[in-house]
Order: sequence, then C-alpha cells, then structure tokens
Amino acid sequence: MAEAEFFRAGRLRGTGPRPTKLKKLMEETMPIQWKNHITSTPNILRGKPRLKGTRIPVSLILGYLADGATTADILADFPDINVQQIHACLDYARELAEFEVSI
Repeated sequence: MAEAEFFRAGRLRGTGPRPTKLKKLMEETMPIQWKNHITSTPNILRGKPRLKGTRIPVSLILGYLADGATTADILADFPDINVQQIHACLDYARELAEFEVSI
C-alpha cells in the first residue's frame, strides 16, 4: 500500500482498519528503526526529540500527520527531510504508546 493510501485509510478519523490490521499495515510499510533517525540532546530544542541533523521536532511531524497531512505535504514543507524520517516519527510514537510502567 502506498504511503498516501496508508494515511488516507481513515484511521485518524476512527473509520480505518481494525487495530490488528493496522499493526500489520504499519509493519509492512514502516520497517524503519526510529533510533537511526531521531535524537535528543539537552542543548538543542531543550532536549526534545528531533530528526537527526535538523532542528525539526518529532512532535511537529506528528502534528502534521494528526492534522491529516500526507507524506508529500510534509516533504513539500520540509524539503530537507525524507520519507524514512517521517516513518521514523511514527515508529517512535508507536514505541512510546506501547511503553508500560510497572507500579
């Protein structure tokens, strides 16, 4: 499935594929390791996670995606990044969402 179709699948509106199908779709379209593309250093952006080699915070890219922007839209606005970096932002968010705290 093309990236644009992935984002148009309706999952942001709650009408998209079921969670198991979505997970499979993400695994097929995003074999990206976020640690290769995202970094955090205390002296840049106050330590916020950002795309390596840039001052673009991960939260900004995720905000674009949450607002319905396509990969092409983001690449047009940020010509210095690539598709793999956008996918890394999603993989980073997925890993954070799966994080469990033991009490």
